[in-house]
Amino acid sequence: MSRTNFEQLLEAGCHFGHLRRKWNPAMAPYIFMERNGIHIIDLNQTVAAIDQAAEVLKRMARDGKKILFVGTKKQLKDIVAEKVSAVGMPYVIERWPGGMLTNFPTIRKAVKKMATIDKLTSDGTYSNLSKREILQITRQRAKLEKNLGSIADLSRLPAALFVIDVLKENIAVREANRLGIPVFAIVDTNSDPTSIDYVIPANDDATKSVDVILTACCAAIAEGLEERKAEKGEEAAASDEEKAEKPRRERIRKVTRKEETMEEAPKAAEAPVAEAPAEEAPAAAEAPAEETPAKPKRVRKAAAPKDETKEAEA
Repeated sequence: MSRTNFEQLLEAGCHFGHLRRKWNPAMAPYIFMERNGIHIIDLNQTVAAIDQAAEVLKRMARDGKKILFVGTKKQLKDIVAEKVSAVGMPYVIERWPGGMLTNFPTIRKAVKKMATIDKLTSDGTYSNLSKREILQITRQRAKLEKNLGSIADLSRLPAALFVIDVLKENIAVREANRLGIPVFAIVDTNSDPTSIDYVIPANDDATKSVDVILTACCAAIAEGLEERKAEKGEEAAASDEEKAEKPRRERIRKVTRKEETMEEAPKAAEAPVAEAPAEEAPAAAEAPAEETPAKPKRVRKAAAPKDETKEAEA
């Protein structure tokens, strides 16, 4: 099932590229034709690219990964903020802070500073400060909120980057490439697609064009989040069921052990006591006596009769 169709993209003006003199030759495979000095993008490729990118984004969302959206063009800020915030993903619609990815720990410190200021507000520390100090802290908080408020929940590097207008966001793309973060991008005919992992050839200036593409991608992310939620619910149910089953198993084990103990007790009572060996001992002693043959009695030889003649002569 395709998430967009040819007519929908055509109506949104996704096929309009830049003037021929501004084109990037690397975009030649995505250009359908030229009309009135303007390149026309092949929307069939755009439909396929949107479907491919949407499936990958859905899989990332299902795995619990974060996708950072970047669109700092004035006419696109509201659209990006509306579509992306609806699915709970971080986004940057103000100036891209240099080193946001390559120097991420420093950006996290700035975000934590916002939390510290909020804590000062809640615990009543503000009441001990002067008006000037309060004003300075308030201005600092507003500036941080404007630039980094949308990435406050981004506790680690994003799994992917979604960029609108590769030329304008070239610093973000370079940082992502340096860190090996995959990049999704809406690429117009004046941009270089070689550094983009998932190219969506389309008009990156028209609000309708960007709206259609973002709607399809954010819908895929929402589906991935729903699937993740359902999987977690099933795991929680299985865990609860296992917890409920555990006491029952323990009871069964205890009953089984008790029955085994009761079965062993009569056997121990019926077993012959120490008298058995004493009774058997005489029998064992008598048996050899009966079996052993009686020794013949020795017969003493009769003494030879004395010779009376010899005694007389003596």
